Amino acid sequence: MKLRIRDNSVRLRLARGEVDALRDHGLVTARTGFPGSREFRYAIESSPASVNPGAFFSDNMLTVRLPETMVLGWANSAQVSIAGEQRLDDGTPLAILVEKDFACLAPREGEDEADLFPHPGKSAAEGQC
Repeated sequence: MKLRIRDNSVRLRLARGEVDALRDHGLVTARTGFPGSREFRYAIESSPASVNPGAFFSDNMLTVRLPETMVLGWANSAQVSIAGEQRLDDGTPLAILVEKDFACLAPREGEDEADLFPHPGKSAAEGQC
């Protein structure tokens, strides 16, 4: 799972296995370690109780929560992303985007793309990166 945070936006990209795990088990987690035995954790959850996408931060953990119906529709289709917006306490919006992670169009050294979705812009004759 890849995480991108920029200003008031959070974007997660999930590989095929992670999309399947979110659909089947309702949770995908990841972590990044830092010196001093510290870590930043992040997760994406599928929740039957959620109506809209939301993001929450507590105890060094970012959790993106999606409605289960959205996750099921997305995971079982060619739909690329789930987008949402959440209002912060000061009224500014937090943009939330969850996407299927596609293989690159051109090979990149050191990248394992075996579990990524085939890129829609790449013809079958070209093969995978």
